Amino acid sequence: MTGKLKSLKELQTIVSGARQAGQTVVFTNGCFDLLHRGHVHLLRAAKAAGDILIVGINSDRSVQSIKGPARPILPETDRIELIAAMEMVDYIVQFDEADPYNVISALKPQVLAKGGDWRVSKIIGADVVEHEGGQVVVIPYLEGFSTTKIIERIRN
Repeated sequence: MTGKLKSLKELQTIVSGARQAGQTVVFTNGCFDLLHRGHVHLLRAAKAAGDILIVGINSDRSVQSIKGPARPILPETDRIELIAAMEMVDYIVQFDEADPYNVISALKPQVLAKGGDWRVSKIIGADVVEHEGGQVVVIPYLEGFSTTKIIERIRN
């Protein structure tokens, strides 16, 4: 497994050190099932919003709870390796819950980035980040790129 994958406890130490060094920590998350151009666009833009990019990845069980028993297409080990291979990603944390609220609460990143298919009022953890004086950044959605649409195209 990749060296970018860290426990929540390890990341809390990393985030603390980054803050002391004056660095901005950005957090984003997703299932990242069937990696596509929209994911690359999101990760590049998220990294541009700060110095250190931490990506939360849903576990297989978490993806199934959100998207149903036919998902994920790729297992968590593959999804973690693919995201870790992206040069803009500094660290990865995997979570088993349906959403990353506990991870965001523990890390308290200065920037929370999500894709444009999310309204700020619906972004999980926005309240935590804003309460800490941070900001929520909505990355413009890259139209036509979604895992669900790719799966539909394959099935048809």
